[in-house]
Amino acid sequence: MFVGTWWSLMPPIIAIVLALITKEVYISLFAGCALGALLVTDFHPWAAFDTFYNTMIDSVDFSILMFMILLGMIVMLMQESGGTRAYGEWASARLKTKRSSLIATSLLGILIFVDDYFNCLTVGSVMRPVTDKNKISRAKLAYIIDATAAPICIIAPISSWAAAVNSYVPQNSSMSGFEMFISTIPFNLYAILTLYMVLFTSIVGFDFGLMKKHERNAAKGDLFTSGGEAFQNQEVKDPTEGGKYAKGKVIDLIAPMIVMIATAIGAMIWTGHLNGGTNLVENFANCSSSESLVFAGLVTIGFLLILYLPRRVIGFKDFMNSVPEGGKLMMPAILILVLAWTLKGMTDALGIGEFVRNSINLSAGLVHFIPLIIFCIAIFIAFSSGTSWGTFAILVPIVINMFAESDQTMMIIAVSSVLAGAVCGDHLSPISDTTIMSSSGAQSNHINHVRTQMQYAFVVIAVCVVGYLLAGFTKNWWLTLICSLVLLTGVLLIIRRISLKNDAADGENG
Repeated sequence: MFVGTWWSLMPPIIAIVLALITKEVYISLFAGCALGALLVTDFHPWAAFDTFYNTMIDSVDFSILMFMILLGMIVMLMQESGGTRAYGEWASARLKTKRSSLIATSLLGILIFVDDYFNCLTVGSVMRPVTDKNKISRAKLAYIIDATAAPICIIAPISSWAAAVNSYVPQNSSMSGFEMFISTIPFNLYAILTLYMVLFTSIVGFDFGLMKKHERNAAKGDLFTSGGEAFQNQEVKDPTEGGKYAKGKVIDLIAPMIVMIATAIGAMIWTGHLNGGTNLVENFANCSSSESLVFAGLVTIGFLLILYLPRRVIGFKDFMNSVPEGGKLMMPAILILVLAWTLKGMTDALGIGEFVRNSINLSAGLVHFIPLIIFCIAIFIAFSSGTSWGTFAILVPIVINMFAESDQTMMIIAVSSVLAGAVCGDHLSPISDTTIMSSSGAQSNHINHVRTQMQYAFVVIAVCVVGYLLAGFTKNWWLTLICSLVLLTGVLLIIRRISLKNDAADGENG
């Protein structure tokens, strides 16, 4: 009765609205899941519970949960060993200003392009002590993490995201999945403009909207901005304070990160080879990223055991105690992820993909507006479902079939707009797993992160609207990209000027 209709949109919409109103993400996600189960079963109580239970079991990616627990353990071990303290001292001696800390955090986020989950949790754990010391709000840290995770992965040919996009390109397409992915990069406006905006605001040094309020409070010592935040009652430690032993050196933090990154890349290449890849490109396209990340986590734990215990950096008992403590560190994010995945499973059961396919019926007169229309549709689906990859799976085959035999350039632009819109909707959505993990990595209140990031994302969206109109009419990537970058620069400079003028007015009134 409700499958394949507009009712398929109601569970995520209810979850998102409740989350923004109540600021309680657990009950909001649960309400969305419960409504989805009732709609799937035509409001039969026991059948709804059975559907809810089995959908949760089927939707959860246990390998990602295992990786999160392993990464939590690694973070705790590096902290207890004093490696985080040593890095904090080293970085603080070199990153003495807020601006340098913001730029360093942004660059680190861009450098870790292999996987967005790995990016979110790694950048947060490594840079949090430095940003705390330089009084950067947790909301700003979460924004930088989120704005450099998915955007860099979706334009990096060697990443788990590239592999996912490759898999969604139909076998009978006029070009291979990898060729398609490479061709979409110059037209992926949201990803490129978001990375540019992160670096621009970090270098120029200005904020606006709710983020400005968070940064002002952080300058006064309140990194969270009071209001019931999940981490508000946690003590904010100075990065020069280590664990019980505090004998660690910078190498005790850097070496494990290098081992994890190298092992993850090596495991991705190997699993891709086992899955039929015959060269480096095919290996990444066919890799099992989740399995590779878990393997990298286990290898890193073993490496830490060898690195720490013989040097008595940490005792064996304390080493083992950090295992459950690291798991507990990730529990809030894990609970939200499980509910978010379950909600996505409910929307799949309600046939949200079928509804979207039936709703797309574009006439020939709208051909120049197709990139913009597809961009907006992708935003809506990703925002409602909380998943970029699910949006890829729904829309990429559709837009390829629309243009495969008529206009290959427009096909590339349309696929690019799908990828850009999916990442954008994923950023805006409070039920997105990447958004949730960015909050967890920064130890920021989740709703605070969503609300502050939305305002920054809307600026980029406005420029993308102009960019995709230009792309639809010109089909020229360099003209589209240059005009979009110039326009975004102009908009940001105007916002900065207005912000400075308001600050001056506030100073006079004060």
